[in-house]
Amino acid sequence: MTIRVVLADDHQIMREGLASLLERETDIQIVGEAIDGAEAVRLSISASPDLLITDLSMPRLNGIEAVRRVKARAPETKVLCLSVHEDPVRVAAVIDAGASGYLLKDCAFEELVRAVRVVVEGKVYLSPEIASIVVNGFRRKRSDGQESVSPRLTTREREVVQLLAEGRPAKEIAKRLNVSIKTVGAHREHVMAKLQIHSVAELTHFAIREGITSLDTHFGRA
Repeated sequence: MTIRVVLADDHQIMREGLASLLERETDIQIVGEAIDGAEAVRLSISASPDLLITDLSMPRLNGIEAVRRVKARAPETKVLCLSVHEDPVRVAAVIDAGASGYLLKDCAFEELVRAVRVVVEGKVYLSPEIASIVVNGFRRKRSDGQESVSPRLTTREREVVQLLAEGRPAKEIAKRLNVSIKTVGAHREHVMAKLQIHSVAELTHFAIREGITSLDTHFGRA
């Protein structure tokens, strides 16, 4: 069986390097490369790959939202996240979105190949560091009873929150989402009321905490 893979990473050298290495495996074929989250979703739908390997910090549409949309519109496609981030909130958000695997970018290539094959078989693969985070997060959740409020938002509301938190003006958001500026304002008011948030600063803090956007967007990437 040939494993058909779409790669998504906005860093060209990272994407092309991974593609070159994976193509050396006799059972892996790269069928598409995406430079952002929106293109990752499009390719996952049009190319019908067995697996999407995606970064999380990408322009246009962050990786977590990309995972959520891929699983909604192409549920047969498995998703493996490859990221530099290991904070508990982000990991939990990715798992909740439907990813079947999560690896850190400093992993060995052999581990990535092993994860690809495990995930395509319908199993879950987490690197040891991420597995520890998931277990500890589950324990804390059981002990304090707290739930993330992010799932209460609709897909469109999360889109608006992400773009607002990234400092995009209403006119740009309206153009990106193909809606009116008035509709953007209505979404903003509704979200703030729903979350009991009263400023864009609070909204930005919420978006970072819930993994809807990241600190990378605001302060640059390492």
